[in-house]
Amino acid sequence: FSTMRKGFDKINDHRTGNTEITLTDALMSGFAVFSLKDQSLLAFDERRHKAPLNLKTIYGMGKIPCDTSMRTILDGVDPNDLRPLFKDAFRQLQRGKALEKMVYMDGCYLLNLDGTGYFSSHVRHNPSCMEKVRRSTGEVTYYLQMLGAAIVHPDYKEVIPLCPEMIMRQDGDNKNDCERNAAKRFLAHLRREHPHLPLIVNEDALSSNAPHIHDLEEHGVHYILGVKPKGHKFLFQHIDMASETGEAEKFVIVDKENPDIKHCFRIMNDAPLNESNQDVRVNFIDYKEENTATGKIKRFSWVTDFEISHENAMKIMRAGRARWKIENETFNTLKNQGYNFGHNYGLGKKNLSVVFVLLMMLAFLVDQIQQFCCPLFNALWKDGRTKRALWEKIRYWFQGFIYESMEHMYRSILGWVTIDLRE
Repeated sequence: FSTMRKGFDKINDHRTGNTEITLTDALMSGFAVFSLKDQSLLAFDERRHKAPLNLKTIYGMGKIPCDTSMRTILDGVDPNDLRPLFKDAFRQLQRGKALEKMVYMDGCYLLNLDGTGYFSSHVRHNPSCMEKVRRSTGEVTYYLQMLGAAIVHPDYKEVIPLCPEMIMRQDGDNKNDCERNAAKRFLAHLRREHPHLPLIVNEDALSSNAPHIHDLEEHGVHYILGVKPKGHKFLFQHIDMASETGEAEKFVIVDKENPDIKHCFRIMNDAPLNESNQDVRVNFIDYKEENTATGKIKRFSWVTDFEISHENAMKIMRAGRARWKIENETFNTLKNQGYNFGHNYGLGKKNLSVVFVLLMMLAFLVDQIQQFCCPLFNALWKDGRTKRALWEKIRYWFQGFIYESMEHMYRSILGWVTIDLRE
């Protein structure tokens, strides 16, 4: 929380003249909404009246804005000013050596990218909203999306989100934005903020195209990208022909923990991506998981810039299958475990919805770091069993007692320290 507040302090206030509430307090209040998992700004406003002391001691606020003032102040914040806070939190993970556990392959971290929507309305909109028109009725849907990014590891539940890239109309642009353009912007930001971070970008089959692969290569990142027979017919036909001539190699690995499961691979290095981009050479891995006891079969295919061998095929396969973590461990967590991702906290006339999304992602990042590193947090989570029960317990104790810090509250809930009752 101290890191977040210091980061907010560095942002220049866009307002002129005397201001009763500082920009830092407004940003910290928005952060606290998502940190405490309040379902609405009105719920936070009620907390402002009933438990202001903990907001001041735990979150370091001075004067706490009401919900209307918060929206008005945050609407004018430049979202780019919040980007450094993701790096600030990330740097603490690096300095504490905690991030080293997330290294997956060849000294690299596995970075999942995927797009998701967070706002949709037939009525409300602002200049940043994209538009989708239904041909049959002419009805217009206004919507906003983001390209999410998170460092993951197949062996860990935790994900480390990086600053997302918004998919929306850019300033002065009358055309809809798209995930591909957002990915280009994301990679440029990524390499400016983390120039030496070794990464393997892991994405779905929509990303397996020549322009995107060129972008990945230009920014010096490895990749494991999904491919499908329908969308990559030429590639699969090429592999099928190579299988007949023996150029594509097949082998089976029996699972060490469950002998009923067979990992069946077909691999080929230096294959053409598609007919129109045969100069773009990729390494192909086709995988089938066969359960001889149940008869169930699962199939996946990827292209990568790693040379594939018997020794690393399982490693690449596990990385490719970990792509679901951006959906389940990130987006589904944000939507279904208290963060209320998708709830319209405020669209605003300028940047309000984007600022709220970034503050939500910062709160999620802090929570993931606590889950990854903090024994107190994990003891409390174990005691509550579910995340929803954990957040409910935290809100209850936050409302009922006075604390010096979040650590003090955690210890109090666990019965490890005494607490001061409210008058």
